[in-house]
Amino acid sequence: MARLAPLVLNLNDGDRLELQQLVNRHNTAQQIVLRAKIILLASEGKNHGEIARALDISLDLARLWRKRWFETRDTKLPIFQRLQDSERIGAPVKFSMEQVIELFALACSKPEDYGRPISHWTPRELADEIIKQGIIESISVRHVGRLLEEAELKPHALSLLVNPPLKIKNLT
Repeated sequence: MARLAPLVLNLNDGDRLELQQLVNRHNTAQQIVLRAKIILLASEGKNHGEIARALDISLDLARLWRKRWFETRDTKLPIFQRLQDSERIGAPVKFSMEQVIELFALACSKPEDYGRPISHWTPRELADEIIKQGIIESISVRHVGRLLEEAELKPHALSLLVNPPLKIKNLT
């Protein structure tokens, strides 16, 4: 079966100049330089194998960036942005913003309001209470701690703000 030749990549003079400037600039990230070189070589009529050999990269990488260049040609993005990594999807968010806000509201309330015989909330107590209320099905104590830390909430210090220690002045 015959192999298809890669799509011909034609650059206008402005794009070619901008890509060459990215390659020549000393502070351009090496990933961007490599991608710009791939596009420049592709515009010279090189196929994926020739580009891969010239730059000592895989065929897949040469193919990927030629394809990505064609996919972004109509986007009006600056060339530098066209050579950036695409967004990564990552794991889905486990808790909604409303659930996290309810956790924060709970952390800012008094434990005795919820029948807890403690002076201040700990991540373990917060995790237990938020699960007990049915706000979140399950959450680890460590994750509660991380959420509080990111929000810079310190439930153990809130009791001092609400009930500051008495300062007795020296009357003598």
